[in-house]
Amino acid sequence: MVSAMRQFDAASAPDPAELIASQEPFALRGVAAHWPVVIAARNGPQAALDYLDQCLGDHPIEFALAPPSEGGRFHYNQTMTGFNFERRRTTLRGLAAMLRTAMADHAPPAIAGQGILAEQAAPRFAADNPLPLRPGAGEARLWLCNRARVAAHSDPAGNIAYCAAGRRRFTLFPPEQLGNLYLGPFDPTPGGTPIAMTDPLEPDFERFPRFTEAMDAALDVLLEPGDAVFVPYGWYHHVEALDPVSLLVNYWWLEPETGGGSPWEAMLHGMMALRSMSPAARRHWMAMFRHYVFEEQGHAGAHLPPHARGVLDARAPQDLQAMRAALKRNLG
Repeated sequence: MVSAMRQFDAASAPDPAELIASQEPFALRGVAAHWPVVIAARNGPQAALDYLDQCLGDHPIEFALAPPSEGGRFHYNQTMTGFNFERRRTTLRGLAAMLRTAMADHAPPAIAGQGILAEQAAPRFAADNPLPLRPGAGEARLWLCNRARVAAHSDPAGNIAYCAAGRRRFTLFPPEQLGNLYLGPFDPTPGGTPIAMTDPLEPDFERFPRFTEAMDAALDVLLEPGDAVFVPYGWYHHVEALDPVSLLVNYWWLEPETGGGSPWEAMLHGMMALRSMSPAARRHWMAMFRHYVFEEQGHAGAHLPPHARGVLDARAPQDLQAMRAALKRNLG
């Protein structure tokens, strides 16, 4: 059902910039093999922690803790009234110590420090393990955990994730599989973005029948220390850490700012304005959005002389500012 992702050896791969420009997922083997943390991790989890003890300081962080009964899955509780984990605070050094202690437990809790800014919280680590690829403006983040997994979710940014210690399995779903993943609420969410209620490791096709289509479209890859994966903008990804000590270093870079406002807010406005319409009205506005917003047939005003295009050609900052002012007036 799930297909293998494209994979390249870093020493002989095509130009990474061209691979990224294709906006299709791929794995790059050995691209960070020279990192000191990767070299240490090849000798096992204790060696990885020994290295981290040298370069992780006492910067305060928040981490997630799930009981052993959850099998490492960070998600909602059974009644959907909250989450199946709790958030606590410690330091990066304290988190590494917790992972060391958990290694001696035959049924440890799932422990995960997530999205920690590397240059802020661990400047020595960031300096010693520099990112090979920086396609745009962004910051490196650390994801340090034991055996844990995160439900499929998407990011509004391109993402290169480097496996630095332990193994990680990524299962990716194209943006078009959104409806087949059965996403949870917009609020609350475990990490700020909706997550899938489906589970690729324990699929329940009776409860979520369309998930079969998502699995047929899925791509997966198992990363070893030193490998990286490119997750294109908006692709959903389920991430599983497979070892007692697992460190991922990821790099998000945002689309250039256009000054046109938030797509998320535009979607919420669309939900309010369009969702309750009749089938005929919905058909009309779906066609309008495809033509004027997504311009599936090209520039919607290309057939008009420039002086007559008005909002159809509103791309310059002053045009967008005028549209924003008009929206504010209309919304009261």
